Amino acid sequence: MFILQLLSDPIKALGFILGLLIGITVHEFMHAYVANYLGDPTARYQGRMTLNPIRHLDLWGTLLLLWVGFGWGKPVPINPSNFKNPRSGELLTSLAGPLSNFITAFIFALPLRFVEGTSLYHLFGLIIYINLILCAFNLLPIPPLDGSKILWIIFPQIDIYTFERMGIPILFGLFFLSYLTGYSILGAIILPIVSFLARVIGAGGIF
Repeated sequence: MFILQLLSDPIKALGFILGLLIGITVHEFMHAYVANYLGDPTARYQGRMTLNPIRHLDLWGTLLLLWVGFGWGKPVPINPSNFKNPRSGELLTSLAGPLSNFITAFIFALPLRFVEGTSLYHLFGLIIYINLILCAFNLLPIPPLDGSKILWIIFPQIDIYTFERMGIPILFGLFFLSYLTGYSILGAIILPIVSFLARVIGAGGIF
């Protein structure tokens, strides 16, 4: 289990916890903020436009992060009919989460060269890693991840209700299959993207 690897190293444990709290909080806050900015106050009325991490943690998403290192936050509710342009409003709101994780990773990458060789380097590296994982993982076109909403917006002919019901079983099926085979299917998809994004922000050396 991923959590067991963390418990063996206090810096890893602290970096993972901070990365998780910062990454999920910023991700979900930006969904709510952008939706509210574009005219939909649904998330704000439900107390989701906040930087309090407790409001944004999802049980299954958090458990999966602890188990395998991939996960998600509690989905932010939106009502696309409140947007002036529902299609573009939902698209921008969906993109806001993953983009905020990329920007967060970039911010923590800026001081890396000044703290190289110290505990801060490893701490910042883990925060960067978690945020890039959240960015890449949430762009997968599988419900409840943001990529599924983006896919549906681009291809509205998809039966969204059937699609959403399939999401969690597909994710758990992929995790279980990875567990049985010892080969991480999602890792094979996501980690090359994470490595590429890390190089883009100048943090390629942390992996």
